[in-house]
Amino acid sequence: MSGAVTLDASVLVSAFTPSEKAHLPCKALLRQVRESGTAIILPTLAIVEIAAAIGRGQGKPDLGHAFALEVTRFPDLTLVNLDEPLAQAAAEIAARHRLRGSDAVYVAVARRFGATLITLDAEQQERAAALVPVRGPE
Repeated sequence: MSGAVTLDASVLVSAFTPSEKAHLPCKALLRQVRESGTAIILPTLAIVEIAAAIGRGQGKPDLGHAFALEVTRFPDLTLVNLDEPLAQAAAEIAARHRLRGSDAVYVAVARRFGATLITLDAEQQERAAALVPVRGPE
């Protein structure tokens, strides 16, 4: 895999949740990204979203927190703080491209770092395509 990637939290959660429909392609993608040394660029928001999806959504708070912390230990990972310039860029993206706020943050991060956005969210894929390279985990 060449170039940096921004992985939407949906991909990370699915990679570590065997019951998820997209588990196998997400797990394979994550393995490929990690083994190839591809740079992973994530907003710090991803850590919160992962913990919430597993803790709240699956009713496993300890597992959610542990997995969120594990993601922060990925090699070749850069976590990007949501500072004011990034928040303003994400706000413009959200408004102009009709994206949910958190989805726009991932797009803004991918755009800032020239990364490919990888997401399971079909709406995010469609609406972000005008701004960044975007694809699913397959």
